[in-house]
Order: sequence, then C-alpha cells, then structure tokens
Amino acid sequence: MRAIRVFFFVVLAVVLVLVAAANREFVTISLLPEALAPFAGGQWSLTMPAFVALFLAMVFGVLVGLVWEWLRESGLRAESGRRAQHLADLEREVGHLRQTHAAPRDEVLAILDDAARKPANPAALPAQGTTLPAPR
Repeated sequence: MRAIRVFFFVVLAVVLVLVAAANREFVTISLLPEALAPFAGGQWSLTMPAFVALFLAMVFGVLVGLVWEWLRESGLRAESGRRAQHLADLEREVGHLRQTHAAPRDEVLAILDDAARKPANPAALPAQGTTLPAPR
C-alpha cells in the first residue's frame, strides 16, 4: 500500500512540474469587473504566472469541497452522537438490570442458594494451605 501511495505522489509531482513548466507566462487575474473597480477603490487585479493561478484555483476548489462536505455531514455527525448517547444509556440500563436480576429475590431463596453452594460436611474439605487430597 505504501508503494502505491509513493507512486501516486511521484506521478502527481511530475504532472504538476510539467504543468508549471508549460504555463510560465504571466496572466492578470481581475477580482472585480473593470467598471466596478473604481467604486471599490484600490487595485483589484493580480499579475502572476498562469500555473500559480491554476494551482490556486485547484486549492480553492479543494477547500470549498471540504467545507461543503463538512457542512453536509453535520446532520450525520449529530445523529451519530445521539445514537452513541442512546447506546450508552442502554448499556447502563442493561448493567443495572443484570445487577438487579442477579440478586436473590427472596430471603428464603437466598438461604437455600447459599446452602447449596456450601458443602454439607466442612470437615470433608482439606485444610487450607495443604496439598493433601480431601478424605473419602
């Protein structure tokens, strides 16, 4: 994947250098029509090489596209945030339900559950800290 990326950037650099070399003549870019320029005051035109104007137009187009997509996806980001909050609420509720349902419902059932977990004869267990097997 890295080789493809490097290849792409090398091809892009060669194309940009060729475009710059082919468009070195100067052009004048007017930002306002000549009839409106005296009312706005100042000089509203720039003189630059043609490739600079072309590259600036491409950068401007990319920036406009980025802003446009960011604004277009704002609804999707908001919906994603709402769904993430809803998911966190549901996970919290499931955790609470697990704790609630795992607890004994009745004192008698709790005693029976506790008795079922303990062995009937505690002496039948090996002493703590020994490696001896339990007596038969």
